[in-house]
Amino acid sequence: MSEKPSYEELEQRVWALETEKQKNTRIEQGSVKRQEYLESVFHNAPSAIITLDPSHCVIDWNPGAQKIFGYSSDEARGRDLDDLVSRPEVRQQALDNTHKVLSGELLEPMEAMRYRKDGSLVHVIASGAPIIIDHVLKGAVALYTDISPRKRAEQRFFDLFNSISDLICTLDMEGRFISVNPSMCTAFDHREDELIGRPASDFMKTEFVTAFKKEYLEPIKKYGHHEGTTIYFKKNGEKIYIEYTSVLVQPEDGELFISVSGRDITEKILSERKLARLQEEIIQSRKMESIGILTGGIAHDFNNILHMIFGNVELALEDIPQNNPAYNHLEEIKFASIRAAGIVKQLLNFTRKTEQKLQPMGAVEVIQNALRFLRTTIPATIEIREQMTEDNMAILADPIQINRLMMNLFSNATHAMEKAGGILEVRVDSETIDRMRVKNFPDLAPGKYAKITLIDVGHGIDPDIINRIFDPYFTTKQMGEGSGMGLAIVHGIVKNHNGAIWVDSRLGKGTTINLLFPVVNETRNKENQVKSQIPCGTETILFVDDETSITTMAKIMLKRLGYSVVSTLNPKEALELFRSGPDQFDLVITDMTMPQMTGAQLSEKLMEIRRDIPIIISTGHSSLIDEEKAKKLGIAGYVMKPMSMARLARSIRMVLDK
Repeated sequence: MSEKPSYEELEQRVWALETEKQKNTRIEQGSVKRQEYLESVFHNAPSAIITLDPSHCVIDWNPGAQKIFGYSSDEARGRDLDDLVSRPEVRQQALDNTHKVLSGELLEPMEAMRYRKDGSLVHVIASGAPIIIDHVLKGAVALYTDISPRKRAEQRFFDLFNSISDLICTLDMEGRFISVNPSMCTAFDHREDELIGRPASDFMKTEFVTAFKKEYLEPIKKYGHHEGTTIYFKKNGEKIYIEYTSVLVQPEDGELFISVSGRDITEKILSERKLARLQEEIIQSRKMESIGILTGGIAHDFNNILHMIFGNVELALEDIPQNNPAYNHLEEIKFASIRAAGIVKQLLNFTRKTEQKLQPMGAVEVIQNALRFLRTTIPATIEIREQMTEDNMAILADPIQINRLMMNLFSNATHAMEKAGGILEVRVDSETIDRMRVKNFPDLAPGKYAKITLIDVGHGIDPDIINRIFDPYFTTKQMGEGSGMGLAIVHGIVKNHNGAIWVDSRLGKGTTINLLFPVVNETRNKENQVKSQIPCGTETILFVDDETSITTMAKIMLKRLGYSVVSTLNPKEALELFRSGPDQFDLVITDMTMPQMTGAQLSEKLMEIRRDIPIIISTGHSSLIDEEKAKKLGIAGYVMKPMSMARLARSIRMVLDK
């Protein structure tokens, strides 16, 4: 018989039973609370919480699911979830995800598209987990979070990203494109897939790659931003200028990247350069205008001096026999005066703005005249060699334009040879373009042409740009060294003369420029042709010039030609002499530039007194009158100083014998 438990033992047993009861009570109470908590979460969660049985049918459907998908729990319960919220285009993906979870796997959060009861699309983050009790799969729980507002915001951003005219892109920390907007693709002339993943430096010159890393990427990593202007190249090699601002971006849950916004400012840059060149041209034009005014003033005085030298030499040559030792010296002075007059004429041609006047002239003569003037501008390190045909070809040309053409071509040739020097060869040959060869020259007709060739031994022209050398404003010279208009002007002059131009060049070997001008059959009149017999006369001439030496020389010349001469240094005195006896004079010869009254003003007053009086105006140079203006004023003749006695005699007879 067992012993009865002691009081203490009974008390401990009662206490243990009481404690177990309290523990069970607490567990029951805690279970109830957890249940209440879970129910609260289930009912109040903003996300959709859905439980499924193993056959994909809905068991539980919380208010969050109703809010997202539009179905009430009664409408959803018992229905296949994928039938409920999927459409054909996403159904397979939804089925795969459901099978995965009901196979006991977790579905990691992923973006997905589902549909509401009203058929509208909803973007969600979907995740899921299997429900396993006592190692038995009882079903699954699916969780959906509505991210439609975020997707709409993203879509608005992408719409803006795709529609904005500015160039927008992102780069990784190595400078490779991560994203590019359509404007960027258009500017670079590349598709998106041709840009993504490639470094931006791939679209720069090779020598800029190092600078891209050191002067762009490194400052961004250090300071967090960078801005400036850089040059890229399109697919066809065309240069584009991009003005950009770059910012380093650190996402909360991602890697660093560079956000870039830019603008294509190519048009702006080119416009500014064009404006700068136009301004440069205006400045140059004003310089030329100033030089022209200065040259005109010098030409007037210089031609007067030459006229005195030339005229007095002619008188001296008549006064001494040819066997006199001084005769040859005087001849040299005469020829030097003629050359000096030619240089002055060339200067006036280069600085004078005139309409293009095509006239028959010798091809060799016009090129040699240009060379005489240009030789003084050629560095001593460059030797000019001429090879001129003996064929006396005449071309229709404007000497001023041809001079300008030659000046531009010589300028380019000497620029190419200025470092090493060498030989600059100038050739004039005849060339026949037959019906077979004319196919190579679309603008020409078959026939005979004067071919002018310039050959330099300079640095040559890059084959990649040789087709662009005649484009306006294209230049390979440094800023300030050239306007890029030289060869464009040459091309225009050649075309205006119905000719052709082409260029052959090799880098390091020099350049050959060929010009063709059509030959004409018209007879050329040379001013310096001297007739064997100088015409004379017996009429009375009133001679007016404010230079004493010229007046004295002219009186002697005119008297030797047989004329009676009344001379004066003062145009007002000449007017009074004429007024006192207008019929005693057969001709008036007057200088243009005189104090008190110009030759044109004097002529008008003389013709008011006697309408039929023939007048010849003589001038060294004047911006106020030329041969055409003289004719409009009714003046019978116009001669430029200096002039020979023979030329003066012919001019007088031409006027008097009309």
